[in-house]
Amino acid sequence: MVTMTQLLTFRRYLNLPIQYFLQKMVSTSPPKEVQSIGKWAEGDPTRRAKWWYSTFHTVTAMIGAGVLSLPYAMAYLGWGPGTMVLVLSWCMTLNTMWQMIQLHECVPGTRFDRYIDLGRYAFGPKLGGWVVLPQQLIVQVGCDIVYMVTGGKCLKKFMEIACTSCTQLRQSYWILIFGGTHFFLSQLPNFNSVAAVSLAATVMSLSYSTIAWAGSLSHGQINGGSYEYKSTSPTDFMFRVFNALGQISFAFAGHAVALEIQATIPSTPERPSKIPMWKGALGAYFINAICYFPVAMIGYWAFGQDVDDNVLMALKKPAWLIASANLMVVVHVIGSYQVYAMPVFDLLENMMIKRLNFPPGIALRLISRSTYVAFTLFIGVTFPFFGDLLGFFGGFGFAPTSYFLPSIMWLVIKKPKRFSLNWFINWGCIFVGVFIMMASTIGGLRNIIADASTYSFYT
Repeated sequence: MVTMTQLLTFRRYLNLPIQYFLQKMVSTSPPKEVQSIGKWAEGDPTRRAKWWYSTFHTVTAMIGAGVLSLPYAMAYLGWGPGTMVLVLSWCMTLNTMWQMIQLHECVPGTRFDRYIDLGRYAFGPKLGGWVVLPQQLIVQVGCDIVYMVTGGKCLKKFMEIACTSCTQLRQSYWILIFGGTHFFLSQLPNFNSVAAVSLAATVMSLSYSTIAWAGSLSHGQINGGSYEYKSTSPTDFMFRVFNALGQISFAFAGHAVALEIQATIPSTPERPSKIPMWKGALGAYFINAICYFPVAMIGYWAFGQDVDDNVLMALKKPAWLIASANLMVVVHVIGSYQVYAMPVFDLLENMMIKRLNFPPGIALRLISRSTYVAFTLFIGVTFPFFGDLLGFFGGFGFAPTSYFLPSIMWLVIKKPKRFSLNWFINWGCIFVGVFIMMASTIGGLRNIIADASTYSFYT
């Protein structure tokens, strides 16, 4: 039975203008969707990147110190297994990169601008943070530590070749000199501000990779060179093989900052950012292929089992070209350090603002970023084991973020049909990635401990 009061109320609603109902609809929509509308805007100053920005940011993040250790990894794996692992890694990480790009906007109207945001959506607010954040931080901090070591070593090599009469400084001093530049560069505000640095780093990576394989080709096979497996105890050989897997997985980094790179690209519902980002990623993987495979194959062909863990260190002539290549590595890892450090800076600053009530501004940036640079510099000076660090961080952090964590999130979010081709590919990536993670982490850690026992610190 309808009462008079209900009739009067209904009549009152009929007299309301239609704008009232539109306002009510907007006000009751999910806050996440409302916030995301602003993020999709073309005028957002943080989202002005073009597709080629993603190419050289990804190249800067991916191609770095790892490419120079590939011949060394081949020396423990051999021609057949080494080539197979390289090809498999290239294909697997290209697939997981595609998955990351597609998942960036898998919820209409929302952009997952950070790896941890996507992890929380896939696994839940609490579990997602614990699954993703530690792995991502290991990758980013681990890369920056390795780049401190790489930059210092290559600076030392450059000066030894360029100025033979100069007084030679300790390796620790060169790492400190290299780290000093980052106290200034770390004050750049965001990814867009380091675009020029990334572009220079991309050019450098192509250049020194070309010098590495062309120099090895010109050097030719060393007299008495052998492609047999290195002579060592069975136990040591097993751990060195495990470490070689980590070195290769380290070379296929970049996924840890893929979403942050994609976040700089403008997006609309008609043209989502995944289109230009995938175009840029394909360009980056093409550059990756023309750098990695020649360096790995020709470097191993030239030096065999006697190759150094940094192939540039094994090249002697022509002196000016090798010196130039080492300087190019320095320029490249300067850019790579900043690409990996930017998300960490953002995390540190947000934490200090929320938990310590630190006011945003120059003081916050100066304290948080300088502290981070000082930390990575201290670890790099203390443990400058280039090959071992590559293997350890490659397994512990890079294998999950690049090889199998995107596949797990794809299975959780997209739910492909069981026993379909897509389902089998993802589970294959997961099993291979987990094996590489476990093996290379154990091998890298064991080698760091073994090498540290005979190393004189701060030399």
